[in-house]
Amino acid sequence: MVDLDKLSSILSNLRGYLQKLTILGNLPESDFLDNFTNVESAKHLLQVSIECCLDIAHHIIAEEGYRTPTDYYDSFVILQENGILPDEMMLTLRQMVSFRNRIVHLYWEIDDLALYHILHENLGDIEVYIQHILDFTKAIGSDSV
Repeated sequence: MVDLDKLSSILSNLRGYLQKLTILGNLPESDFLDNFTNVESAKHLLQVSIECCLDIAHHIIAEEGYRTPTDYYDSFVILQENGILPDEMMLTLRQMVSFRNRIVHLYWEIDDLALYHILHENLGDIEVYIQHILDFTKAIGSDSV
């Protein structure tokens, strides 16, 4: 059975990271790009936000007894296979995992302007993910997450 307290804790952290990313995204482009602390903070916050999404997936997979994922993206595939995530989210989730891997392993290749655009155009994707997780928790009988 999914540990709703653990799930709630991860979701709370994720929401906090999204709030901070929104603040950074609300900066004028030049202010964001001209201050390395803004850029580096955004990279870190995006990385940990994506990792929260993965942690949520891993927790659900383990507690529900789903098959073992072969890689990070497969964690999302497993949630899709079990009706938690819709098919139309899968490309976005693949891109999230790819971006997380670039931040971790190829951080020098991250384009600062592209990062700024992610703050403007893609944070909603994480909100959609959160909503699907909340829908899942309601389906298993909890509105308290």
